[in-house]
Amino acid sequence: MSYQQRTEAPRTADERASLAGFLRYQRETLAMKCGGLTAEQLRERAVPPSGLSLLGLIRHLAEVERSWFQVVWNGEDVRAYWPGSVHGTFAEFDVESADPDEAFTTWQSACARSCAVVDSADSLDSTVQWGDDTFTLRYVLTHMIEEYARHNGHADMLRERIDGATGE
Repeated sequence: MSYQQRTEAPRTADERASLAGFLRYQRETLAMKCGGLTAEQLRERAVPPSGLSLLGLIRHLAEVERSWFQVVWNGEDVRAYWPGSVHGTFAEFDVESADPDEAFTTWQSACARSCAVVDSADSLDSTVQWGDDTFTLRYVLTHMIEEYARHNGHADMLRERIDGATGE
């Protein structure tokens, strides 16, 4: 898994293309932060006392993609990729024996599925009911950009501690 270049979000596009472009950029940023590392480095919890690892972030964001786009938006009854919890944390963060290739394939597949869901929606104003809440596609896309941006900040710190790589 290696993205050495990211696709800039369009600067003169409509709202839908802009939001999709910024989300793609955030996804590619995470992939870039993971590029060129060994399985052991991807599993490393490099910022104690935090239990986060780059591989855990990839697995977590695969779950976030699945949850928002397949479960919430499409109403699909799909189980978690890594069900259960370990020591009070989400199972996707338990990476001691996790296979990076499997995690990246799962994440890429979840991202592709999410893109297809977005492409098939009529409008950013389309809504879905989830429990007592109503969400627009605009909200979901904006939330996903925020989710990735926050975790990309974590990825920055992890990567710097792992091998000293900084910056974009």
